[in-house]
Amino acid sequence: MKVLLKQDVAKIGKKGQMLEVKEGYARNFLFPNGLAVEASGGALKQHEEQQKTQERQKAKEKQGAEELAAKLKGLTITLRHKAGDEGRLFGSITNAEIAEALKKQGLDIDKKQIHADPIRLVGQHSASVKLHSEVTASLRVIVEKL
Repeated sequence: MKVLLKQDVAKIGKKGQMLEVKEGYARNFLFPNGLAVEASGGALKQHEEQQKTQERQKAKEKQGAEELAAKLKGLTITLRHKAGDEGRLFGSITNAEIAEALKKQGLDIDKKQIHADPIRLVGQHSASVKLHSEVTASLRVIVEKL
């Protein structure tokens, strides 16, 4: 019997997947627990429409991320921090401080999206920003002595 999964089922499949299962398993377990529906004409059409909607939404999110990556590409952030005579910072510059500097420039990026090692020296450094699963941008961070 062909069924369309409404939720992830362990060792069987993921949500939205169409599977061939035994009739007893479908009627006694999957259908009563609301985990699947029979793969009939109406259910298949609804499933296809949902997939198309999800694909359009993902494409729109990716396009927005690519536009933001273009803005970040040439961006340079300058931060001032206390430092010793050799240029070693007292403490370090974290992703949260970089995110705060980006907010001041009008870009709303969460600190969890920024991937950079803690910056402990004065000078020029780079940080990468993961905007989407397929889109990553890099930016320059310049640290000056206060």
